[in-house]
Amino acid sequence: MALIILNQPFSSALFKRVWDASQWHCCADGGANRLHDLLLTEASKEAETDPRKRYIPDLIKGDLDSLRPDVQAYYESQGVNVTQDHDQDSTDLMKCVQALAEKESIEGDRYALVILGGLSGRLDQTVHTLSYLHKLRKTRRSVFAVTDDNIAWLLDEGEHHITIDHNAFGPTCGLLPVGVDHTILTTRGLRWNLTDTKSHFDGMVSTSNHLVPSEPVVHIKTTQPIWWTMELKAENLA
Repeated sequence: MALIILNQPFSSALFKRVWDASQWHCCADGGANRLHDLLLTEASKEAETDPRKRYIPDLIKGDLDSLRPDVQAYYESQGVNVTQDHDQDSTDLMKCVQALAEKESIEGDRYALVILGGLSGRLDQTVHTLSYLHKLRKTRRSVFAVTDDNIAWLLDEGEHHITIDHNAFGPTCGLLPVGVDHTILTTRGLRWNLTDTKSHFDGMVSTSNHLVPSEPVVHIKTTQPIWWTMELKAENLA
């Protein structure tokens, strides 16, 4: 699994969970500031260890308009590859995904991708994440956006069977028709199921639905791509 850290706030517990589950770690420009400052705060509480040295990213990439000089200097001193990309037609997230694609091409491997942040903060950045992941579905099957509140990913048209860990997720979930005129939804395993129901922004949107603790699998059939989101239980991150 690959992790891309965006310039959005996140908790230490969530960060450590996704970092430890990942084999490649990349900061998108100012995401390195977030990583550094979070760990520096922890370092001030620990007299004998510096947690910054345990969490060293493989790459920092972007146009570097947000990366602070002190953060860049620290990570370069730790041997981190800091790459500046001036392409104004791509965002820092897109630059990092391209770096991952180049790594995959060399290794012959394929990574699932977790994006830390991207669904909070500035609305334009959130919409960019939704838009970009909508496009990425054509080339990547497993791309997840996670914040301290939610995990979300795009379900392409067709049938999906999602195994639910009720200790980690819920109860709230949603199916969001972002980027499509409408879709026809049929679900099983939710508190308020849908049967051949038209979902669109001018009509019904299944927000604030609930997972059912007795249902281990949620079944979703959709005629168009749709966003699936689940509430993340913060108490189970530690």
